[in-house]
Amino acid sequence: MSFLIEGTHPYDVGTLLNQQGVAVRTGHHCAQPVMDFFGIPGTIRASFSFYNTREEIDYFIIALNRAVNMLR
Repeated sequence: MSFLIEGTHPYDVGTLLNQQGVAVRTGHHCAQPVMDFFGIPGTIRASFSFYNTREEIDYFIIALNRAVNMLR
């Protein structure tokens, strides 16, 4: 799932998530031409699979909220 948080830079959000032990990818994800066209500096991408637990997903949401609150 790729997303943006309005008013923040993807790299800043990614760094704050990393500091909380949450791994995400940030950047252009092989789509730089289309992101340049839309004026998007990059996105944050979280990957979930069958092996992720509900607790891990809940922690991701908590950590994401913390990161966003730090940047606003």
